[in-house]
Amino acid sequence: MFPDPPGCSFASDNAAGIHPEVLAAISEANSGHALAYGADRWTSNVEKEFNELFGKEVSVFLTLNGTGTNILALATMLRPGESVLCTDWSHINDDEAAAPERILSTKLISTPSEGGKMSVDSVHARAEALGNIHHAQPGVLSLTQATEWGTTYSIDELGELCEVAHSYGMRVHLDGARIANAVAALGNGRTGLRQMVVETGIDTMSFGGTKNGLMAAEAVIHLTPYPTQLGQHLRKQVNQLGSKMRFVAAQFLAALKDDRWLDWASHANSMATVLHSGATGIIGESAGPPPAVNSMFPTLADAVADPLREWCFFWGWNSASSQHRWMTSWDTTREDVECFLQGLQIAVSQAENRN
Repeated sequence: MFPDPPGCSFASDNAAGIHPEVLAAISEANSGHALAYGADRWTSNVEKEFNELFGKEVSVFLTLNGTGTNILALATMLRPGESVLCTDWSHINDDEAAAPERILSTKLISTPSEGGKMSVDSVHARAEALGNIHHAQPGVLSLTQATEWGTTYSIDELGELCEVAHSYGMRVHLDGARIANAVAALGNGRTGLRQMVVETGIDTMSFGGTKNGLMAAEAVIHLTPYPTQLGQHLRKQVNQLGSKMRFVAAQFLAALKDDRWLDWASHANSMATVLHSGATGIIGESAGPPPAVNSMFPTLADAVADPLREWCFFWGWNSASSQHRWMTSWDTTREDVECFLQGLQIAVSQAENRN
């Protein structure tokens, strides 16, 4: 018999609630009136905070959800007739219902990836379309950090990809829905963020907050100069201009204060490491490689996965290889992990007894 399930699921960091400090910031901002659409002191302050975070002046467009954020980022980067080069496992290609293609009237050119990562060779191969009147012209290279497979690009890898893309006249977009986890894994604080994003040559990034304790709070960050008025206009066009913007800005102010956003992500990453270690003791190599961030991808027979999922939900990930995804969050506790591992042991024992 399974015990009571953990207090959290291991389905996604999206399933976690709002961090109490963020919730308090929203409540504090909910006092009196403030002008709408970003003409408030919270938005002004968070723009300054992002400048300090990146160590340079950046353009900041606060947004409301991940898909819309990526669409706005790409909208500000694309020129007429251009396409976006991405991997087959990128979120824009696999999980956004073709929104970039429908809304932006562009073509996503996806390439096979290993561990969700783009290769330099793929960029060179796709660049052969440049100058051919019959082919969509690759104008933007979109990378994901951390990837949908929980892998991360090293600083050198990002630098090389940016250098190659720029040599062909492409701009580079970074989908950072889980940028906090990637930077936390690097372990060098905001210096690591600057090394990863600024020094490598990333042009524009989607800066995620919702997966790291915030609620409906994301941002498009331009690292290279961009016309503010045009960006605001495009944000309105793609339905990412929030009326009560102060509540989005207040969340980021709470998260960026004293680099709490990295503390929360570090905790999620460490809980994934604890989960992986315990699972390895139960299912061995089927637990998969050690997690780079806050996700792991075990291989489980249906006889184990089905009852375990019914007890504490998680997503299947690759049915062809019987892989599943377990993901930890800012609020995952060691007690949650230990309880889930107890359930895993029970599911494995039951499956063995049936055989």
